[in-house]
Amino acid sequence: MNKKADIVRVYLPPDANCLLSVADHCLRSRNYVNVIVAGKQPALQYLDMDAAVRHCTAGIGIWDWASTDEGSEPDVVMACAGDIPTLETLAAVDLLRTRLPDLKIRVVNVVDLMTLQPSTEHPHGLSDRDFDAIFTAGKPIVFAFHGYPWLIHRLTYRRTNHDNMHVRGYKEEGTTTTPFDMTVLNDLDRFHLAGDVIDRVPRLRGIAGREKQMLRNRLIEHKLYISRYGDDMPEIRDWHWPAK
Repeated sequence: MNKKADIVRVYLPPDANCLLSVADHCLRSRNYVNVIVAGKQPALQYLDMDAAVRHCTAGIGIWDWASTDEGSEPDVVMACAGDIPTLETLAAVDLLRTRLPDLKIRVVNVVDLMTLQPSTEHPHGLSDRDFDAIFTAGKPIVFAFHGYPWLIHRLTYRRTNHDNMHVRGYKEEGTTTTPFDMTVLNDLDRFHLAGDVIDRVPRLRGIAGREKQMLRNRLIEHKLYISRYGDDMPEIRDWHWPAK
């Protein structure tokens, strides 16, 4: 990210079809340093191939099928970049949609990290107007990121709504443990993300006490379960986006 903007590209595809689209683009490109960040474990598929190509071509987009703002101004923007952050964000959205059905959530997925920069700094960067259209000019943003949180702040510090952006990411925590527990150790799991939303949406602070207690209890259940069985709880391990 410190290298020249006309050379470096960084991509974080959220699923296999997006990975195929990004890889096809990178293998056809010339005179660039292309970085693709993707996991090697089986993962959920969110987009069909045509939708993946459109999403990766844009580099960033609102996922209407996961959002509940329905064209209106959201109460909160939940953004994600990377396969595991995307999984945990969507699982958090699923929790919030179940427990707080009137909450207006906008889900934003970032494939091309350079879109977060201003268009004056990188050719893939969004203009301030387009950035505000996606992330709003004043609503809270909870951003789940595959890498170090400070990088997202560094890319967006000049944006209108940067002060309302809360980033969860890798913070050098980890050990020999379960996949989900790795996210818990770094506060990047679905329960922490859902709690972040409750803490940052003003109208929820006084009415969502039971939901916050539920989230804390689920984290306790998780720790007790992995200590006993050495694996993630089935409802965590087998979670998928609910069918319509």
